[in-house]
Amino acid sequence: MTSTELINDYPAALRYLVELKSRGVSLGLDRMRRLADALGNPQAKIPCIHVAGTNGKGSVAAMLEAIFRAAGWRTGLYTSPHLVRLGERIQVDRGPLTETDMVGYVRELMPVIAELEARGPGARPSYFEYMTAMAMLHFLRAGCDIACIEVGLGGRLDATNIVVPEVSVITSIGLDHCEMLGDTFAAIAAEKAGIIKEGRPVVLGRVPTEAEVAIREIAARRNAQVISVVETLGDDLSAYPRTNLEGDYQRRNAATAMLVAKQFPSRWRLSDALIERALANVVWPARWQRFVVDGRHVILDTSHNAEGAGALDENLARLAAETGCAPIIVGGVLGTRRARALVEVFCRHAREIDFVVPAQSRACSFEQLESFVPRAYRGRVVRTSVDALFPGPGACAAGTADDVIVVTGSVYLAGEVLARLEPARGANEGGLQDF
Repeated sequence: MTSTELINDYPAALRYLVELKSRGVSLGLDRMRRLADALGNPQAKIPCIHVAGTNGKGSVAAMLEAIFRAAGWRTGLYTSPHLVRLGERIQVDRGPLTETDMVGYVRELMPVIAELEARGPGARPSYFEYMTAMAMLHFLRAGCDIACIEVGLGGRLDATNIVVPEVSVITSIGLDHCEMLGDTFAAIAAEKAGIIKEGRPVVLGRVPTEAEVAIREIAARRNAQVISVVETLGDDLSAYPRTNLEGDYQRRNAATAMLVAKQFPSRWRLSDALIERALANVVWPARWQRFVVDGRHVILDTSHNAEGAGALDENLARLAAETGCAPIIVGGVLGTRRARALVEVFCRHAREIDFVVPAQSRACSFEQLESFVPRAYRGRVVRTSVDALFPGPGACAAGTADDVIVVTGSVYLAGEVLARLEPARGANEGGLQDF
């Protein structure tokens, strides 16, 4: 597909993006810099905050967006992956990119991509680079005062790392995406600390000591001040700001967002009272989000790796104390390393585990998931599907009335279920997930 005349509607735009995605992931900044140059470097014309981390980076970006919007500023928010619709990744004042906008940007960018590709093998930007360029253009044209940019993968070689932010943020460090980022806390921290820029402050969430040493070394070389949540607020959560998003880990994320906001000068009008109000009204779906469906209490969660398993453990323990009963867990996971940690937590809390296989190529099979269930587990283990458990709009067939159902283990699984619980969002576009 080479002619913009062929991109005359949204399905055609999606087909083009699927074809682009099929070429795979390739980390590095050269292609992204060439693409940004061809577009006039829109990212250099908008102040931004750049957020990296193993977990929590999306939540912190959403919290920061809420803070700046509450102060009256026009905000851009770039996150990944999306839950249901591709346009969720690129939002202005929390309005997702529309289908019409998407078609327009694809038509506009196609000849630019073709010209870059003509320069030689490997010059064509990747799908994620394409989406990143689209976000920067959209934020500039929408007149955003500030953009909150979430790293896609790692940091140092991520396409978003062409920005020079007002503040960099590293929310957490865990052992995830080790095949690309390294298999130690220090190695992964060094990759994520690649977003730190000369003379720009970096706010650091709670991280392992080994990771903090690596991050501080890189910050020192770049003359970047480190503002640490633990150094500033200590370990007592009662000193941390509250947020409407549930869980102790979200209070840690809120503390990170608060310290970022405090790095901005007074002209941004980010008072303590405003920050407090904004953190109490953050919109970030599928993060321990509660629904009542067919008499059942359904909770959507996006815990998806070993670090997230710890947060899930905390939330499930709190849920048991709150309800007095063990939940049914609907679990699907991408990757066996992640599955091992998550299934262990499932078995510690669930009276029944309903395994499903998310519609992603890297999803664990039933056999892989079941292999991590300990012999000592006495609950019921079922093989099923999202279609069977959530058969129609606003319907749930898991358990019986008054049961508590927790859907967890994958962002992509949460998106599949959310599309069924909230059909007004539109058809699920899971085929356009990247990592």
